[in-house]
Amino acid sequence: MNTDPQGSNPLIIEAAARIVKPVRFQSYPCEYKVVSLRECPMPDDMSLCDTPDLAAAYWRTHVVTHPHFNPDCECLAAFMLNTRRRIKGHYLVSIGTLDTLLVHPREVFRLAIMAGGISAIVVAHNHPSGEATPSEADIRVTRDLFRAGQLLKIELLDHVIIGTATFSSLRSLGYLYT
Repeated sequence: MNTDPQGSNPLIIEAAARIVKPVRFQSYPCEYKVVSLRECPMPDDMSLCDTPDLAAAYWRTHVVTHPHFNPDCECLAAFMLNTRRRIKGHYLVSIGTLDTLLVHPREVFRLAIMAGGISAIVVAHNHPSGEATPSEADIRVTRDLFRAGQLLKIELLDHVIIGTATFSSLRSLGYLYT
């Protein structure tokens, strides 16, 4: 059995290795589809995600329970919304390091495009430091995602930064243009 240097449970590591298999494209064309990984039941009053409060509540309910979520690293998730701003699903886009996260619009919008019927997304990421203040890199990435969403006709509603007890909305702070 494999063990990591921090001494995590080797059974969990083996189970994760069996669950997550990278996509390997064949040398010949194939047909692909999007498949849900797990159900995320929630009350009807939480299915709406049109405010930063609701996005933060969704994060705390569903993203932190993802098997690969690591509170000690920055993790970015995208919430897919229909035209009524109801959550259709979410996906973990990137897991970074203590203070850095690699984000590209292609990766953020990929599943929203493949899923179809998605008119908007909300992106959210955590700051392991507990401080929810956006960095210059956060602002730059948000502007890139906003422009990419405009080209794709998938609106970026907000980018919410989750801290320990608080959160910040880059839309509320004026970093998203309408």
